[in-house]
Amino acid sequence: MSEVKVNKISPRSGTDVTLGDSGDTFTIPSGATINNQGTAVNFGATGSASWVTTVKTSTFTAVAGEGYFVNTTGGVVSVNLPAGTAGAVVAVKDYANTFDTNAVTLVQNGSDKIGGSTVNATLSTEGLAVTLVFIDSTQGWLVTDNGTQDTAPTSQYVTATGGTITCSGDFKIHTFTGPGALCVSCAGNAAGSNQLEYLVVAGGGGGGDTGCRGGGGGAGGFRFASPSIAPLTYPGKPLAGSTLTASVASIPITIGAGGAGGTNGNNSIFSSITSTAGGGGAGGSSGGDTGGSGGGGGGPGGGSAVSNGGAGNTPPVSPSQGNNGGPGDSSPPGFGGGGGGALAVGSTGASSPQPRGADGGIGGGLPTAFGSNGVPCGSFRYYAGGGGGGYYGDAVPGGLGGTGGGGNGAGYNGSSGTPGTGGTTNTGGGGGGETLSGLGGYNGGSGIVIIRYKFQN
Repeated sequence: MSEVKVNKISPRSGTDVTLGDSGDTFTIPSGATINNQGTAVNFGATGSASWVTTVKTSTFTAVAGEGYFVNTTGGVVSVNLPAGTAGAVVAVKDYANTFDTNAVTLVQNGSDKIGGSTVNATLSTEGLAVTLVFIDSTQGWLVTDNGTQDTAPTSQYVTATGGTITCSGDFKIHTFTGPGALCVSCAGNAAGSNQLEYLVVAGGGGGGDTGCRGGGGGAGGFRFASPSIAPLTYPGKPLAGSTLTASVASIPITIGAGGAGGTNGNNSIFSSITSTAGGGGAGGSSGGDTGGSGGGGGGPGGGSAVSNGGAGNTPPVSPSQGNNGGPGDSSPPGFGGGGGGALAVGSTGASSPQPRGADGGIGGGLPTAFGSNGVPCGSFRYYAGGGGGGYYGDAVPGGLGGTGGGGNGAGYNGSSGTPGTGGTTNTGGGGGGETLSGLGGYNGGSGIVIIRYKFQN
């Protein structure tokens, strides 16, 4: 073997120098080589690998000094490790983020150990990259570096299951009309989206039924956040709160039931958001109950004292989740006040247009980009309308329920009457008030929870 010793090799012209012919292999005494495929091996720092850019999709035998991108989309892959020599390096990277579905098995070479064990190693973490260095016969191949793709984040979006799922453009909508859970498997990130928009409406209060001229039930608390929906202005917009940041978890969903006659509804809950039950409507001279929106006051007639409506937004949150119920009218023949709604207080009995009773407060309206539930009115869907008050003095209906599922109050003229109605299911509307003692007020409507998030760009 001949030997050439020079201090420097320079090109005769230009800037390129070619060592040998295609297919030749040059060995560098320090251990770095250029193999006959033209790949530089071990030219990096000690413990690093030179990466092969041909993606591996099936079982193969690794070469010391090389790193491999492994695609397990089609199934599991085994990587046969080379014979271990001190300082040898092998690296593996999850090419398609599928190691969690189809794992890679690192297979020992003979008696060479992996991490001091004689058991083959399994790589099953999504997006994993791992570098192994062979140290000695006691420990064998040891992991010197590892990481996952999310340490260099790209755009990621929320992925979740639960409820009834629909889409609106780049957004997914999960609707819960009964108890369940939003199961988040990917929380997304700020480069894509990691925000959860929501509508949480509690069960509406039942209309007043004790005595006569019962107040309308207050609507269930109305809480929502959705900065992405268009148009930029819509009826419920002033009540918009802040979105929630997603996390990988199973988040329980509670849907509040509507209250029976004269009683409060039940809370609806999603994560840290609790919407308070609507207050029950009053009967006779009693006052309406407090709640997300307050129940209407009773109208006893006969000159008795005015019965006040219940306070809304109780306990208080910002933005407000509801409004006060209206007071009843004590003047003969008398009628109950309207239950409060998400956007307006219940009507005062004495101010209602004759011959019907006090109307419930209007609910909150949202664009259909938040789903096709609620009560349609124009181009919006309404929730959390207050119940109408009962009216004594004519057989026509009592107060009208507020838009958003509020029930109508009953009317009675002493010999005949028109029944009221309950709050609409899954709107949180308050129930209508009754007119006669012992007949029972009308039930409030159950609540609803809707979650919306961006799932693609």
